[in-house]
Amino acid sequence: MIKYLSANYIFPVSAEPIKDGVVSINDQGEIIKLFDRDSAESITDPIEKHEGIIVPGFVNSHCHLELSHMHQKLPKGQGVIPFVEAVIKQRQADDAVILAEMQKADKSMFDNGIVAVGDISNNIASKKVKQESKLYYHTYVEVMGFNPEKAEEVFDKGLELKEEFYPLSASITPHSAYSVSKELFKSFRNYSEGNENLFSLHNQETEEENKLYRYKTGGFLEFYKSLGLDVEYFKPQARNSVQSIIPLLPKDQKILLVHNIYTSLKDIYFVRRFGRDVTWCFCPNANLYIESKLPKLDMFLPHDFNITIGTDSLASNDKLCVLSELMTLNKYFPSLPLITTIKWATLNGAKFLGIDGNFGSIERGKKPGLNLITETQGVKLSDKSKVKRLV
Repeated sequence: MIKYLSANYIFPVSAEPIKDGVVSINDQGEIIKLFDRDSAESITDPIEKHEGIIVPGFVNSHCHLELSHMHQKLPKGQGVIPFVEAVIKQRQADDAVILAEMQKADKSMFDNGIVAVGDISNNIASKKVKQESKLYYHTYVEVMGFNPEKAEEVFDKGLELKEEFYPLSASITPHSAYSVSKELFKSFRNYSEGNENLFSLHNQETEEENKLYRYKTGGFLEFYKSLGLDVEYFKPQARNSVQSIIPLLPKDQKILLVHNIYTSLKDIYFVRRFGRDVTWCFCPNANLYIESKLPKLDMFLPHDFNITIGTDSLASNDKLCVLSELMTLNKYFPSLPLITTIKWATLNGAKFLGIDGNFGSIERGKKPGLNLITETQGVKLSDKSKVKRLV
């Protein structure tokens, strides 16, 4: 049975918005055809009409499902280092509680119109939820190790964990510049030269990361001391962190740099010159939650970058809702067109994950899911906008 859905606008994402458009789908959610206002006059079957904008299902490019049990347990605005310290102290909980909270978070993402997730995992706890989920998941098995002598051991353990996620889609990835030694980065590069392996790194979420790499000063020195880590071997690089680690990453793998609050224009040019396949991911609500600061988005816009949207975790966000992230962008960057940020939240994320053959845009033959955004003002969001999953 064919179903016809219409709204004030349809955003196919791969094409221009269609005013008073109609999209037809079959029982499996597959897109059959798109109609503009004129061609829709030929439709003789009932049309389900809505007020608002129909968009594809959202792709959440950065999430930490396994931290869902920490919702509303950490104070806002404390900064990244205190936040990380609090996560380390409080992430342990009863297994049943962790599982139940992950299941709730997974359902909330589905209800909020999310169809695919790039999820960070440090253990196997989320596998059951992902196997039973209606969402597509790619798991980034995150590895940390700032001690160069343990690089091989740490990497091998991460690889074993990645294999435990089979048959789910998974890759092995470094956590960040401040938690991975040069020797461990080399292990990633060597592995990735012969294996397809998506990367996702937390990047410049705090200025302390740049201070560490430029001058070997700042809050991370005390952080390492509190963990019993001797970083005497580490030498200042006289440049920001991302400039220091990009040369260590493989040329033939896709790399997601997440957060980028303290990324400079010089950093952007450096990354571009180095020729890596970089996508920039922004998690605005988490940035405000932890650092009370947003990235300088205006620096990224003139470049033809692949940009995506993430929610981060419920430890650092009030909810896992991509529309909420877009509404924050709309509030702080009102000149950003909605059609641009919708692309970040759908097709760009799907392209990075390699699932754009089925997700990310409203095109014939795809099953991207369909969301209705209500309380809109033409092709713009309002501070009352909501999302409703249609398919």
